[in-house]
Amino acid sequence: MTKVLVLYYSTYGHIAHMADAVAEGAREAGAEVDIRRVPDLVGTQVARPEAPQALIDELAHYDAIVIGTGTRFGRMSAPMAAFLDQAGGLWATGALNGKVGAAFTSSATQHGGQETTLFSIITNLLHFGMTVVGLDYGYAAQMGHDTVVGGAPYGATTIAGGRGERQPSDADLGGARYLGRRVAETAKKLFG
Repeated sequence: MTKVLVLYYSTYGHIAHMADAVAEGAREAGAEVDIRRVPDLVGTQVARPEAPQALIDELAHYDAIVIGTGTRFGRMSAPMAAFLDQAGGLWATGALNGKVGAAFTSSATQHGGQETTLFSIITNLLHFGMTVVGLDYGYAAQMGHDTVVGGAPYGATTIAGGRGERQPSDADLGGARYLGRRVAETAKKLFG
């Protein structure tokens, strides 16, 4: 069975909510899914963490890894960056080469750096030798303009609001589920 890890950092719970949707989509595609969070650096995590804490060495045990974190000035959050920075040993041994990877994020505003944050995650995935799956336009709900909606071809997104007051919309969660399903389907094709 295809094994997928949904790895996230969430300050206010938006990314944790999106992580659940990514996991749901991957399970719909028949994957075995674990959800793990990265440790906080300075005690700023407001949302009560639900998922167990991740360990670097666990990453090698999955066929696919979907990484989610909030946007911090147009890039991934420091806790996620610090966690991934510890993966040098996995990089050196090629432990993640050929595995499937994807990204999801949130920002306070529509123009808060979602795409550059996704790229900051994707850059790590490519350095690890992973095959990247994006949120393709098969998920048409990301193309609407009648309401505020997240999504980009590079990954699933949501808009949280300046104080975290906006929760992921049905369209945002649908994009996260779609991404999880595409990741699991791709990993299944690669690893049978």
